[in-house]
Amino acid sequence: MPQPTPADRAVRVLADAVGQARPRLTGDASDPGIPVAATVVLVRDGAEGVEVLLIERPDRGSFAGAWVFPGGKIDDADRLAADEPEEDTARRAGVRETYEETGLVVDPDALVTLSCWDPPPGIALRIRTWFFVAAAPAGELALSADEAVAAVWEPPASLIARHGRGDLTLYPPTWVTLHELSVHADVASLLAAPRLAGIQRFETVARRGGDGPVLLWQDDAEYDPGAADAASASRHRLEIGRLPWRYERSA
Repeated sequence: MPQPTPADRAVRVLADAVGQARPRLTGDASDPGIPVAATVVLVRDGAEGVEVLLIERPDRGSFAGAWVFPGGKIDDADRLAADEPEEDTARRAGVRETYEETGLVVDPDALVTLSCWDPPPGIALRIRTWFFVAAAPAGELALSADEAVAAVWEPPASLIARHGRGDLTLYPPTWVTLHELSVHADVASLLAAPRLAGIQRFETVARRGGDGPVLLWQDDAEYDPGAADAASASRHRLEIGRLPWRYERSA
């Protein structure tokens, strides 16, 4: 019997998440009882526009075989004070994890907070993750064999297209982040955008659609079926039942 590919495993994880998820409750997005992680999106200007760094995880663990941005869970040593804002602790963790996984030294002051992702409540593996973006520092990649088996610098749109063909495995936060970065022509405009727009918060709801799992966020009219505007046409969702994934976000 053929062994499941990383893409097969990712689809199963995402489909299982829909079955495990429960409706969101007040306080889910800041639940102190779930792990917190940090991700660092490193960007540089390339011959074909902005390029981002993705690393391929080993064929084991929670995101086996997936392509991700460098990052990982917060350690106790990352927290300087018990009452320190979570974002500050995550920033420090992102710098540490990036160095451990890639050998690149990132100035914490260079990190721009991009987003905070909260997975659907009720699923087995739930980690709240802060996403930061920064211009790539000088230095050569030195991948940790335990954390990454390959790395690539590539335009976001190219990575999304490769995922749509089934050439590489992405998870929804990585996919959506790449999609949103793909509209920028250079690093300067990319870094300016989150400074102006502020932190995006993705408090995820998982549902079943006609073609499989659908992830919804706060701007979607069907995010809360009982809301007064549930019949409007507003959309902010990602349909992940089949490739290529379909992302809708109303202006």
